[in-house]
This record gives sequence, C-alpha cells and structure tokens, in this order.
Amino acid sequence: MTEPIIEFKDFSFKYNSQAEPTLKNINLKINKGEKILLAGPSGSGKSTIGRCLNGLIPNIYQGEVKGKCLVNGKDITSTSLFDFSFTTSTILQDADSQFIGLTVGEDIAFALENDCQPKDKMHQTVNQWADELKIKELLTQSPQSLSGGQKQIVALAGVLVDESPILLFDEPLANLDPASGLKTMAIIDKIQKELNATVIIIEHRVEEVLSQPIDRIILVNEGTIVADQPTNQLLHSHTLEKIGVREPLYLKALTAADVNLSSIKEVDQISTLPVSEKISDKLAAWTKQAKITKKEADNLPLLKLDHVGYQYSKNQPYPLKDVSTTINQGDFISIVGQNGAGKTTLCRTICGFISNEGKITLKDQNLSDLSIKERAEKIGYVMQDPNQMISQKMIFDEIALGLRLRNVDEETIKQKVDQTLKICGLYPFRHWPISALSFGQKKRVTIAAILVLEPEIIILDEPTAGQDWKTYTEIMSFLKHLNTIGKTIIIITHDMHLMLEYTSRSLAFAKGKLIADTTPIELLTNQALIKEASLKRTSLYDLAKHYNLPDPNKFVQAYINFEQQN
Repeated sequence: MTEPIIEFKDFSFKYNSQAEPTLKNINLKINKGEKILLAGPSGSGKSTIGRCLNGLIPNIYQGEVKGKCLVNGKDITSTSLFDFSFTTSTILQDADSQFIGLTVGEDIAFALENDCQPKDKMHQTVNQWADELKIKELLTQSPQSLSGGQKQIVALAGVLVDESPILLFDEPLANLDPASGLKTMAIIDKIQKELNATVIIIEHRVEEVLSQPIDRIILVNEGTIVADQPTNQLLHSHTLEKIGVREPLYLKALTAADVNLSSIKEVDQISTLPVSEKISDKLAAWTKQAKITKKEADNLPLLKLDHVGYQYSKNQPYPLKDVSTTINQGDFISIVGQNGAGKTTLCRTICGFISNEGKITLKDQNLSDLSIKERAEKIGYVMQDPNQMISQKMIFDEIALGLRLRNVDEETIKQKVDQTLKICGLYPFRHWPISALSFGQKKRVTIAAILVLEPEIIILDEPTAGQDWKTYTEIMSFLKHLNTIGKTIIIITHDMHLMLEYTSRSLAFAKGKLIADTTPIELLTNQALIKEASLKRTSLYDLAKHYNLPDPNKFVQAYINFEQQN
C-alpha cells in the first residue's frame, strides 16, 4: 500500500486574529504522484490548506493547531521553512510577491543558484523552460514591467526548474489568457508525469483544470471537506454548484437539454462522451425550442480611436499599434487576447495614464486636450484588485471621496451617494466599515466610487479574475444592470464564458494590434482568430460539434440566452 505524502488527521486551525477556526476537523490523505484539484468558494479554507502544505502555517501565519498535518512524513509544527523548501514548491496567486531577480532570467535561475548549480547548467535549464513557456524574449526584462499574465508564466517557470516532490499551484490560471491556461495545464501534467511529483492545484476555473486528467477533486466549504472523490464521480453528483463552484459548461448544457448524465460513465472530457443519436436529438430539439433574442444597438458613436499606438521604449516592440475603432453609447464590450497583447495599454491610453500616438475623441472632443482629472470625470477605470483603489475606512466616505475632491457640497454628496448605493445594492451597508465586506462587495464599492462621478464609460480590468462563481455572478449581474440603464461598459477579460454571456461585442488583440472587432460568438468560431489571439473555443461549441449539430453557433447562442433567462 502506498504511503501518503500528505496526511491530515483530525486537523483544525484557527488564526490568532480570528475567533473561529478556519479549518475544522480535516481528515485527508494524498499519495505520492497524485494530481489533486482543491476547489471551493472564496473563504472556504483552500488557501489555508495550501499554507499548511508549504510551511507558511505555522511558521509565518501563526495560530492554534489541533490534530496533525504531516508533509512528506514531517509534522508541520516541528518543521522549519528551510526544510519545507526541499519538499514543496509553490506558485502564488500574486506573482509579484515571489519575484526575487532583477530580470526574468535571474528570477527563474534563483532556486538553481541557491542549489549551487554550475553556471552553464543554470543557463541551460533557464533557456529550456523559457523555450517551453514561450518567454525567451522576456529573459532580460524586469519582472515588474510585465503584464499580469506574463508575470504568472515567469513565476511558473521559477517553480518548475526546482524539482520538488510536491508542487503546489495557488490559482495558476487566474491571469492567463485561455490558450496559455490550457498550455499551463499541459505543462503541469507533463512535469507531474516526468517527475512523478505530487501536484495540488487550488483553482476556481474547474473546466480549464480538467483539460488534463485529474485523479481526485477535493471540495472545501466553510472549513470542512465536503467531497473527496474521483473526477467522474464528483461531476456526476452536481456537488460543485451546490457549494458555489461553477460546473463545466458542457455538463450544464447537457442537463438543460434533459440528458441523463447518470447513464454516461465518463463525463470529465467531451471527447469521451458517447456518440449517441438519442443525445444528439435531445440537444437539437432543445436548440430548436430555445428562445433566441438579440439586443438591438443604437450605434450612437461615443468614443473614437484613430490610429492609436504606444511604445514604452525604443528597444521594445510596440505594445499597441495603429488601433482604430468606434465605441458606441450603451455598448458592453469585452477586450480579449493573448497576455501582453496591449489590452491594458489600450485602456491606459484611453484614461490618459500614458500618452499615445494617434487621436482619441469622446463625443468629438479630443481627449489630448484634457487633463487626467478631466478625463476621469468622463471615463472611470476600475482596477483588478479593489484593495489597490480603496483609501477610506467607511463605505460612504469611499464613494463620496471623488465628489469631495471636486468640492461638491455635502447635501448634494449625500443625495448622489445614497442614489448610487441603491443602484449598487450597497445602501443597507452604507455605515459599514469596508474591512467588513467580502471581495465582491469591495469590488462593487470601487465601481460605485466611479459611478457616482457619472462617467460616460466604465472600464474594468479583469473584474472576475480569481473569484468564485457566487462572487463572479454577483459582479457580472451588477455590471449587466448598469449596462441596461445606459452605461457603456468595457471589460478586459480572459474568461470566454463571461465574454459570451454578458458582452455583445468583442475587441481581440494580438501583438499590439486589433485583429478583430466582432460579436463574441463569431470570434470564438473563427479558428484563425482563436489561434492568433490565444483564445479557446467554448466547450459548448465543442459539444455541438461532438454531436454533429447542424448549427453549433445557434446552440451556443441558445444556451447563453437560456442562462440569461434563468
């Protein structure tokens, strides 16, 4: 019988700063060479389990430990961080927090250098992984100069060069474009097989993780393990959505079409689903009866970009080049594309954070004539992490801050803030401290702080990255509501389902250029554009093709409308 490399025995943990335990009576065994997905809603205790596996608990995050946690045979309460470094390699959700080197190459080589490997061996290993991850052109750049997705790939490379027996990945897909996400999962799978490493993946994006085989899925909720099952067994149980984790889309589509999943042995991959005329007929009939509605756009021009470009330095290629497009009043636009394609740079130029080539006009007014402050009154920008935007202790004060800086009188401020709080569903919390809010509520506060200034356009950078399904739905439903009352919304995203379900128009970027301006469905059914922009086809489309449906696009649209109506 295989000895477990990780074992929790009646384990509980309470942080010193909290009144109640975060983990409660955990019993879990993970064997050497297994690949495990650890999933659950935000705040469920997933990351705390991860901190036990890499020694951050109790060496850094201190608290009350009950029971035992053994990692590679060692009790975590009597093992130093130094000893843990030989057992567990971790890639954190926040890549910036684990960069050491001044350049990407130095950072990847850091673990090798600490192991006193010869210089030529270090160069060989670094170049090998840089080639594998397609980041060789970044080796001389500073990690801090990279896009969010590029940072995560570099952090991944820094972990993979160190062949530890346990590899812990905390949200490795959070900032990656869809194609890079799939490639990352393939690389993790390859490494796990080559090294016979034990891999634990903490991730919300279950469908993307399941693009490669997973031995078991462990679901955590409210500090307890609610499921520990082989992948197929768990997917048949529908436990994921019961605790607030999104199921793979193709399974939801099969269920919506009244296909009996219990009669299908393997449901973890579309390719293994049985090719059945009965299932095909059910999907076709469901598509036929589904109501398909399309929002009619007014096409009233609002923001025009004319040959817009930007270059950070003469020695680097253009991150943004010759972009021309028109954004209309009431548009709900997704900006998608490969990591480093220029998506965030475009939004920074629109907001005036960086200067630009070409011309940008808002209602025929040249934005270059306006200061950043004046642009901010017309264009609101919401960062990915709400904690980077919040500066006040109380909700009301945070939302009122922009108006107070504009010397608006307090009576008008109260009226405008109260109105905005009601729109944002935050009015009952108006006297609460921000520290008492969930991440999703904090995100709504930052959006409200922009909305109260009555901008013409709201731009959001990855509003749902790393969020559980409940928070994701909360944020996107709120943005959809803002769009229905006339706000023009622009979202930078790597989430293809978000793009399909919520946005009506997509701008796709690759290597600094706008390569497509079309509907989400048309974009995700064009294989050439998918490849160029590092996207991936939705599993709904793949399901339709698998069952030879006559119109896969109609099936995808039917499902999107079904979700919007339910």
